[in-house]
Amino acid sequence: MPLPRLLLVRQHFADDAIPNISEEIHGQLRAANFGARLAPGARVAIAVGSRGIANLDVIVRAVVGYWKESGMRPFIFPAMGSHGAATAEGQAGVLAHYGITEDQVGAPIVSQLEVVSLGKTGDGIEAFMDRAAFESDGVFLVGRVKWHTDFAGKIESGLYKMMAIGLGKFAGAKRYHTYGYRLGLETVIRTVGRQVIGSGKILGGLAILEDANHNTARLEAVPVEMMEQREEQNLVLAKRWMPRVPVPHADILIVDEAGKTISGAGMDTKIINRNVAGHYNPWPETPIIERIYLRGISPLSYGNAVGFGFADMVPDRLLDAIDWTPTRINALTASSFAGIKIPPHFPSDRQCLETMAATVGRLDISEVEIVWIRNTMELGRLVMSEPLLPEIRRNPRLEVLSDPFDATFDEQGNLKVDLPGGPFGL
Repeated sequence: MPLPRLLLVRQHFADDAIPNISEEIHGQLRAANFGARLAPGARVAIAVGSRGIANLDVIVRAVVGYWKESGMRPFIFPAMGSHGAATAEGQAGVLAHYGITEDQVGAPIVSQLEVVSLGKTGDGIEAFMDRAAFESDGVFLVGRVKWHTDFAGKIESGLYKMMAIGLGKFAGAKRYHTYGYRLGLETVIRTVGRQVIGSGKILGGLAILEDANHNTARLEAVPVEMMEQREEQNLVLAKRWMPRVPVPHADILIVDEAGKTISGAGMDTKIINRNVAGHYNPWPETPIIERIYLRGISPLSYGNAVGFGFADMVPDRLLDAIDWTPTRINALTASSFAGIKIPPHFPSDRQCLETMAATVGRLDISEVEIVWIRNTMELGRLVMSEPLLPEIRRNPRLEVLSDPFDATFDEQGNLKVDLPGGPFGL
C-alpha cells in the first residue's frame, strides 16, 4: 500500500539561549551569597540527576567552581532514585555519560545507596536522604524545572521533586511512588520535600529551565526559603516554553527513539498524549494522536526501554535492544506497568507502518496524517505527510523545507533517513 508523500518541515521556536552559561551561574550564585551560610572548608554535597539536561557538564562545572571559589569542598552525588539499575556503579555511570566525572567537573563523585531516615511526614511517609549528603555540611541541588509526565499540578518536576524523591535514592523512590499511587505525586512531593527541608541540610539549588529548542534559557539561584514558591512560578514559565506537535490531530506519530535521557517516561507523555496508565489522549491541550510507532531506543538509555509500551507498534529490532533488568526495576519502582507492555511488532518499518495505516479509519491510505519526529524532546525538525499541508500553511511557525517526496525503505524494509535537506532520525 502506498503511504502518503512526505514533507520536511521546520518548526520555528523563539531562541532564549543564555549566551554565557558559566558567567550567568557565577553571577546568580554570588548574588544569592550561598557561601555565607557555611564556614570555610565546609563539605558541600551537590545533587545531580539523570535527565537529558542540555549543557549539564558545563552547568555542574560552574556550580563546583563557585563553591570552590567560596572556600568550600564540594562533591557530587547522584540524585536519581532507581535509575542506573538502582546500583551505585550504575548511577555513577549515568553521570559519567553526561560528562560528570571528577576530571571533567573538578569534584569527586560519591555514589552509594545507603540512606538516613529523616522521620515521617504528617501523612505517615518516611523521608530519606543519601547518607553521604546527610553527613555533609550542606546540600545544594542542580535540576531542571519542567512539566511531569505522570500528572498535572502547580509543582511537577524540578528542585522540589529532586529533593523529595531523588535524594531518597532507591529506598525512598520506591516508597514515595507507592504513596503517590494513593495520595497523588504532587502531594507526596510537597510533604516529603518539606520534611527534607526540615532536616536543615538543604542550602538551596540552581533551577534550570530550557526553551523549546532545548537550549539553557534560564538559570536561577533559589534559596531554600523560597524553593516551593519559586518552583511554582518557574513551572508556569517552563510550560509556556513547552514545544508541541504542531497540528491538532495526527493519525500516526512516528518516533525514532525513546529513552530515559529524553524523558522520565521514555517518551514525554504530554507530547505523545498518553498517560502512564496508557490511556489515549488524556491531555486536553495536546494534539490528538491516534497511533504511535516507536522505531528504537536511544543508545544513551543503555537498554532501559521504559515507555516503549505507550507505542501501538514497534519493530522486532527494538525488542532485541531491551535490557529487561533496568527496564523492570524502573517500572516497578514507579508502580507503572503500561510503559513496558509489549506492543504488536513486525520485522520491519514497512510492515509496521502499512499495518498501522490500515487501522486509523482512512479508506484511502494516501490521506493518512503522519508526523515523524526524532524524539519527544526535539520538535524543531519534523517530517509530515502531504495531507497535513493545509495545517502547515495555517501555522506561521512552520516552514516547509522540501518538495513532497515518497517514503523510501532499504532492503530490510526499514525507513531510509537520509531525507531532503540532510539526514533525519536514526
